[in-house]
Order: sequence, then structure tokens, then C-alpha cells
Amino acid sequence: MKFRTLGRHVKEGFKSLGRNGWMSFASISAVTVTLLLVGVFLVLLLNINSIASQIEDDVEIRVYLDKTTEEAQHQELGQKLEEIEEVSSVKYVPKEEGLKELIKSLGDEGKVFESLEDENPLPDAFAVKTERAQDTPDIAEEIETMQYVSEVRYGKGTVEKLFKITDTARNVGLVLIVGLLFTAMFLIANTIKITIVTRGREIEIMKLVGATNGFIRWPFFVEGFLLGVLGALIPIGILTFAYQFVYEAVSMNMKTILFQLLPVYPLMLQLAGLLVVIGAFIGVWGSMTSVRKFLKV
Repeated sequence: MKFRTLGRHVKEGFKSLGRNGWMSFASISAVTVTLLLVGVFLVLLLNINSIASQIEDDVEIRVYLDKTTEEAQHQELGQKLEEIEEVSSVKYVPKEEGLKELIKSLGDEGKVFESLEDENPLPDAFAVKTERAQDTPDIAEEIETMQYVSEVRYGKGTVEKLFKITDTARNVGLVLIVGLLFTAMFLIANTIKITIVTRGREIEIMKLVGATNGFIRWPFFVEGFLLGVLGALIPIGILTFAYQFVYEAVSMNMKTILFQLLPVYPLMLQLAGLLVVIGAFIGVWGSMTSVRKFLKV
């Protein structure tokens, strides 16, 4: 296609938006509302997934050594722990460091343990992390059978419940997003179809005076693309402004929480790209499927 012809089709697409003002407004509004809902659920799902990953990253196995073990036996046990295939890291924690961690984790209440520094009752330990947090219970069970180990802790009971909650949140969020995307596709496409169907007579006349199918299709292709893209820009602006506000409020007022929201950027840039692509695709798809039946005249 010549560049001049393409330019004409683009120009006609823009003109059609203006000539059919109210129908264009209705289509853009439908795209805006639906993509806004899709965007809200996507932001929620991505943050739920991020928070779940942050929580899972904090899960570790604390392997306490028998107090009668010697330095060489510490190294032997450390080597065996590193050889476990599912283990990602092994860190030796001397009892002095273990006590400092305990005092720090308890805050002001931990100061009562400062007097124990001279007669530290804690044993030396290893902090073990697994490649997949879900493997933690199985690996802990395996470590319990090893020599020189006096006790293994990883939050048994609580950790299993935590994994169930995070998995459920991810799965429910994913199902909602998929369902909402399908609903959005049909809702937006049907609204755009109504816009095109009202101009069926115009298409039939163009066909009867000899216009080719391609000549008729291109302006509607451009119009459907513009309806989808314009409808996506408004929810992108609303979501960016709203998420920036929520992110700053959470960051300033909840510094003590154990998790963080995803940064505004690049999250909103990725979301903007996705919404524009969805809007453009659905707009073109709805427009082309509607025009096709009038081209059979």
C-alpha cells in the first residue's frame, strides 16, 4: 500500500470518530471502564504476588548444632547441607551472632537478654534457605536426621498455612483476571460492533459503487484501533495517579511493615503497555468482525 493511500485511510479513521461523536464516545467509555477494572485487578494481583514472594523469601531453616560438636564437625555438617540439591544458601551463625539477632528481633523487650552475653545459652547454628520456599518442610525433615544436629526450626505449622494462603491468593487473582479479560473482550467488542453496525448502509453504498473490500476495511481498522487506544489512555492516567498516591501513603505511614508494594515505575509503564495493546487489539478485532458481514453485499 502506498504511503499516500495509508495516510488517507488514517485521516478517514479520525474523521469517522468525529462524524459519529456519540457512538465513538460510547465505545471509548466502554473501553475505559472495562480496562480500568482490568487494570485495578492486575495491579492487585501483581502486588499480591510480590508480597507473597517477599514473605516466602523470609522463610529459612535454622539448624542448631549439638553443643558437644567441634569446629571440624561444624564444617562437615555445613558441607552436607550445601550438597542438598534444593538448598540455595547455607550461612553459619555463631551463637554470639544468634543472640544479637534475637535481641534485635524482640526490640525493646529484647534488652532483657543483653545480660546473657557472657553466658550465652544459644548453640551455634546454620541458616539454610531453599531454592523454592515450598520445599522448606521436606528439607527440614531431611536435615533433622543428620549427625551433629540438635534441633531444626522453620516455623512448622505456620509456614504450611502461609504457603496455602499465598497459593490461594495467587490462584484466585489469576482466575479473576482471566475471567475479567474475557468479559472485557466481549463487552468492548460488542460496543464497537454496535458503532459499526449503525453505519451498515454507508458500507453497503461504498460496496455498490465499486469500492474494494480493502478500501472499505482500512478506515474502520484505523477507527477501531483509535477507539481502543483512546479508551486505554484514560484508565492508564487514573491508575498511575491513584497508585502513586497509594504507594506514597503506604511508604510514609507504614514503614514498619514487613513487605513493600511494587515501585510505581516500571510497574505503571508495563501496565500502560499492556492496556494499550489490549485496547488496540480488541478495538480492531471488534471493528473488523463487524465490517466483514457488510462486505458480502
